[in-house]
Amino acid sequence: MPTDPEPRRADGAAIPALSLRAVGKRYGGTTALEGVDLEVAEGEIMGLLGHNGAGKTTLMSLVAGLLTPDTGRIEIRGVDTGSDPRRARRDLGLAPQELGVYHTLTVRQNLRFFAELAGLRGRRARARTEEVAEPFGLTALLERRVSALSGGEQRRVHTAMALLHRPKLVLLDEPTAGVDVETRARLIGYVKELAGSGTAVCYSTHYLPEVEALDASVAVLDHGRLIARGTLPELVRSHGDSAVELTFDGGVPPLRLPWPVTHGADGVLRVHVEQPQLATTDVLAALGESVRLLVNLRVVQPSLESAFLHLTARELEAGRHG
Repeated sequence: MPTDPEPRRADGAAIPALSLRAVGKRYGGTTALEGVDLEVAEGEIMGLLGHNGAGKTTLMSLVAGLLTPDTGRIEIRGVDTGSDPRRARRDLGLAPQELGVYHTLTVRQNLRFFAELAGLRGRRARARTEEVAEPFGLTALLERRVSALSGGEQRRVHTAMALLHRPKLVLLDEPTAGVDVETRARLIGYVKELAGSGTAVCYSTHYLPEVEALDASVAVLDHGRLIARGTLPELVRSHGDSAVELTFDGGVPPLRLPWPVTHGADGVLRVHVEQPQLATTDVLAALGESVRLLVNLRVVQPSLESAFLHLTARELEAGRHG
């Protein structure tokens, strides 16, 4: 399906592929999203991060039109999804977390069916089926029934179907959930190719190394609110934490340490020190007799993981004392 040229504002500035303004959504008495402002540029990969229940899937469902926002405005390439939903979502591709493949059909039949749903016919549908199959390693599987494929192969089919019409904005919700190493590598590689050709990608994942491999920008949701947005280096520089992580046999014993300490939900004690690789001897000495209960020690350098844990732990503490 042909797409419009890159949209621009009256002043010549590029219009974002995706724009959310003060978007909110509630389910009864539960707030799923609250006042979310977010933009994704053409050709940008945005890693959408958050714990379970943070609002990631709700956000994607709102953009895709599966849900209607209670408040705010969503635009896809400058078109309001509320006032002109068909036009707004013409250039949208969605691969939700739940697989949406027809198991009784072959891979080719699945791809052709969704190509036709996207408005492709005849030669164009056949050509796009072949084009999309190749980078996902599906060419040799085109005549096989989806029911005979592995979970990773079915995930590839599922994701490929969202890309048949060459969308300018792609929403991928946990695209590597339950897949093998080969499928993960193929998906990561193809997402980078998509961005290189100008497609914007919103990539939701719990697997932080994928965000680093994609060199994606980052948006962090927590309890329905957007709590951080920026490039990966920006977030690591601003929020990345260095610490010595300690795990004890039978839980954390009573300790008095001369450094800031936090207790993770996983039962791990984090001693926050600069240059933790140099401070481990002092930390061990400060444990005194409790060192006998220590079963694991890990040095944590500033990273996306430490930035994410720091951000979400801070929000949790704010919620407890607010």
